[in-house]
Amino acid sequence: MRKFYERICRLEVIVSAVFLSASCLLIFIGALARSVDKPVNWSQDFSLFLFAWSVFLAADVALRHDKLVKMELLLLKISEKSARIITIINYLLIVVFLAALAVYGVKLSFISYRRVFQGIPGFSYTWVILCVPVGCTLMIITSILKLKNLFQSCRKGV
Repeated sequence: MRKFYERICRLEVIVSAVFLSASCLLIFIGALARSVDKPVNWSQDFSLFLFAWSVFLAADVALRHDKLVKMELLLLKISEKSARIITIINYLLIVVFLAALAVYGVKLSFISYRRVFQGIPGFSYTWVILCVPVGCTLMIITSILKLKNLFQSCRKGV
């Protein structure tokens, strides 16, 4: 199971980087095409799709590597045990919030299945919205693993 998760993590990094790069490239190509009066109507819509997916996948990567913004000033001023308790509460709140986002993201994706992009007929907006529950589920898994590590370090007394 661990190897499968590691493969998912590597794939997540690659996909988010490729999607972000492709999104930037599409925006650039679309701007160039407009400047020579040959607009690529679908470039903006497809770049939105790629950017949304790259944001949610990269958010999980950042969470996994502790690269998200933190307010540590309070934690540095209190005891290590209290800081651990606050960190555990913080991760629990994160899991609850992400679970709510995932549930409502699934509901919204079902509701919006008929909505299509203007520039890409037949391409449902649901594919963009699905990045929310997928990304949130991945971040829930990351948060639960971080909680597990915190609890294990509490038991060991580290």
